[in-house]
Amino acid sequence: MIKENFIMNREEVTLLGFEIVAYAGDARTKLLEALKAAERGEFDRADGLVKEAEDCIIEAHKAQTNLLTKEASGEDIAYSVTMMHGQDHLMTTLLLKDLMQHLIELYKRGVKYE
Repeated sequence: MIKENFIMNREEVTLLGFEIVAYAGDARTKLLEALKAAERGEFDRADGLVKEAEDCIIEAHKAQTNLLTKEASGEDIAYSVTMMHGQDHLMTTLLLKDLMQHLIELYKRGVKYE
């Protein structure tokens, strides 16, 4: 049996990269808004924004998983700086999410930063 080589072209990879950047960027914005809400004592709003950010991160992960699945199935993936940028965005947003959740929890406990 001859295995066909499929190639995910540069444009397709770039579009996935833009999708990841967009979702991760939206999540980042919501996380920073959540921190500001927590600073003001608006904890329900902060929790809601964190949840919205998590939903955005899930969408970014779906785009990333699409790419990883294709590569795992033997498809050649074209190089894309945009995809690398998207991966960077997603990784830093995941780190930011963990940090924001910790800081919001501290605000809930009454810790003040001044």
